[in-house]
Amino acid sequence: MMPLLDLRHVKRLLCIGAHPDDIELGAGGTVMRLVEQNPDLHIRWFVLTGAETERAEEARKAASLFTAGAGEIKVEIHGFRDAYLPWEGEKVKLAFEVLKNDFSPDLILTHHDDDRHQDHRLISELTWNTWRDHNILEYEILKWDGDLGRPNVFVPLTEAVCRRKADQILDAYVTQRSRSWFKKENFLALMRLRGVESNIDYAEAFYARKMLW
Repeated sequence: MMPLLDLRHVKRLLCIGAHPDDIELGAGGTVMRLVEQNPDLHIRWFVLTGAETERAEEARKAASLFTAGAGEIKVEIHGFRDAYLPWEGEKVKLAFEVLKNDFSPDLILTHHDDDRHQDHRLISELTWNTWRDHNILEYEILKWDGDLGRPNVFVPLTEAVCRRKADQILDAYVTQRSRSWFKKENFLALMRLRGVESNIDYAEAFYARKMLW
């Protein structure tokens, strides 16, 4: 198939995650590919929860690993309460508005709006509500809820990048290793599945509501 998106045109990237590790799980390989193709890439790494815990240190370490080689990286981790973002919606929206006035991205990576986690759904909704005329790709998060869907955008990745993604997630997020699903083979399996669906070996998958060609 002919690719419609040219990632080389992305110079300013906004990555949004409700929790530490969301961005890496959903779009870590794509971020690394963007950095490789665009050495001058400016990245904003915006996480809504975890500021007051040891996960903040993990998130900063992971952001450093996944954005290594980028021209500029700014990591912002907020201290909203995990699992309660919908009930703090006004304050979260204000944080988005501040970010909007400070950074205008070429591409935004955020949560899928049909994700079963309430925090993820709110972040997706507010992303679209805040950046109404930007390019937005919604990533997926593997978890026990069984909410994987039918994405319509696939970013090809090499096996080396996929293994690097999985290794870096496990290296950075020590506190999550006890979770039954937080395994290297699971991370690789999802990317292999999405690769099969796009007739390549490995891929990350996204949802695009609108595309301008």
